[in-house]
Amino acid sequence: MTSIGIVGAGVSGLHLGLLLRQHDVPVTIYTDKTGDELAAGRLLNSVAHHHPTLERERQLGVHHWDAAEYGYVCHHHYIGGPMPLVFRGDFASPSSGIDYRLYLPRLMGDFEDRGGRLAVQAVQTDDLDRLAAQHDLLVVASGRGTHGALFGRRAEKSPYDKPQRRLSVALWHGIVPSEPKGVTLNISPGHGEVVEMPFYSFDGHVTALLFENIPGGDLEMLADLRYDEDPQAFEQTVLAKLKEHYPGTYERVDPSTFAVTRPQDILQGALTPHLRADYTQLSDGKYALAVGDAHSVVDPLVGQGANSASYSAWTLGEAILEDLGFDELFCQRVARRRAEVVEGISDWTNFMLAPPPPHFVALLISMAQHQPICDEFTRNFGHGDRQWAMLATPDRTRTYLARNGVDMDALLASLPGAT
Repeated sequence: MTSIGIVGAGVSGLHLGLLLRQHDVPVTIYTDKTGDELAAGRLLNSVAHHHPTLERERQLGVHHWDAAEYGYVCHHHYIGGPMPLVFRGDFASPSSGIDYRLYLPRLMGDFEDRGGRLAVQAVQTDDLDRLAAQHDLLVVASGRGTHGALFGRRAEKSPYDKPQRRLSVALWHGIVPSEPKGVTLNISPGHGEVVEMPFYSFDGHVTALLFENIPGGDLEMLADLRYDEDPQAFEQTVLAKLKEHYPGTYERVDPSTFAVTRPQDILQGALTPHLRADYTQLSDGKYALAVGDAHSVVDPLVGQGANSASYSAWTLGEAILEDLGFDELFCQRVARRRAEVVEGISDWTNFMLAPPPPHFVALLISMAQHQPICDEFTRNFGHGDRQWAMLATPDRTRTYLARNGVDMDALLASLPGAT
């Protein structure tokens, strides 16, 4: 029988392994941490799973946190500046945010219960040839260390050579959820963004605040502020920055109970987004295929990383079940089948990190004035390729807005300071 080896037990590795086990394919997932070690560790991220990813969970039988109870139904927007914009877009079906220290261990248990083999061992890049010899196909689903470097960086799809945001995310008590319950996307022009997200963790329903701080801006210091040196100063500084830059979230804070949930519920750092080659040939002639962050690393600004990884893994799994072998033709087929979605998500996220061009400004204003446009933009968080198709060029946005009764050029000409 076909044997598949997967390096990495993140969402892509687990979704792929679970899909293959549904069809009785022998699978080994190699991971450097047990589920208990993950659960006891520091916050891993603040990811959202949108409806298409939740549907894949349902098909896999691992939708353990029903989005009707644990999810949220909309995006609230606050865009600061001289003329602030405040508006809301609604999903057709809810999204959700579950702490991966709960999520990944539970799915690791599901994988083993269904006959998958979980090998807890550190895997170095030099080990990949040895592992590949034990399987018909080796999938690299972890970009840690030098694994990702096996797959060449695609310069035409990787416009940045350094991080565009410095990140600080923590879980908090003391923030009243928005009404309706949703994510709040706040923008402070020139300084960054904060993504306020309903999140389920060890303390139950809490709030994740992901600060996306522009280097050199007033908020960059949040990426360096040390909670363990002075917890009260950390919390009061965050509160003050919310008040100054993100009033839409600040107005729902109860200062008397505003506090980090636990010391390990903070994560700070930065990443450089990039897209790598889909596959590489190993020394024995076999091919290794990249998924997840071994293939695509996106900034978490618009919450697409886990959704891209899940889609990519699912597409690969379907190809494994359909194909006749795992040669270069197979790898090329997988690359073509997932390119539009994975590359679209990457391109859209990179676009959102740059200063907003006029056609995106026009879209934002149109979203504040036309509910159907705002709802479609919000629902496209589950379909990043559709979002990119709408934003990739000014002409595309102009055509999209015209179909919704908006004259983009007239709108831009009417703005203060327009010439």
